[in-house]
Amino acid sequence: MGTSGSSYNRSPGLTARQQKWFESVRAGLERDTGKTLDAWVAIARTCPHDKPRARVDWLREQHGLGVNRAAQVLTAAFPSADGWDAPDKLRAALWQDAASEAILRALEAAVARLPDTTCGQRKAFTAFSRKVQLAAIRPVKGGHAMVGFAVEPDADARLQPRGRSESWGDRLKGQMLLTSPAEVDGSVEALLRQAWARS
Repeated sequence: MGTSGSSYNRSPGLTARQQKWFESVRAGLERDTGKTLDAWVAIARTCPHDKPRARVDWLREQHGLGVNRAAQVLTAAFPSADGWDAPDKLRAALWQDAASEAILRALEAAVARLPDTTCGQRKAFTAFSRKVQLAAIRPVKGGHAMVGFAVEPDADARLQPRGRSESWGDRLKGQMLLTSPAEVDGSVEALLRQAWARS
């Protein structure tokens, strides 16, 4: 799959499917609770806690909101200067090591050759999606990077099963440590194509 006809989106960070999901959470919030998002924001701002986890627990225990709905309410009530809507700040904070960032750029170039892909910056990793997430990468000490793929670990001899501490989601079942941009080679591109086809 070459660059012809490909579309790579780096700015918004959410696929159309992901945006639709967030919109459905918002619509369901009003339908199921009888309160608008603005009304929930006003309630959230009365929370006696200042830590995100404690705020989620408070909305769940005191007001019956599920985790996804509580997260959406809290995002609106307490917007962050370095949240999903500030991907450049998140990227700069995460990718401070030049050697690790060079691996990221090599992987981004490989992903950009796949059609209809989106890059979404998260606090702990950079994600790549088609309709859903197909891969993610995070820096590792020493100028390296860990890449997760939406493929089974037996798809390549260099892959290991997803680490339990990885925060990029269960879809990415295989992961690989890369120590230089040169390691974003034909076999990595093949894994990206497989993950793309499943996503």
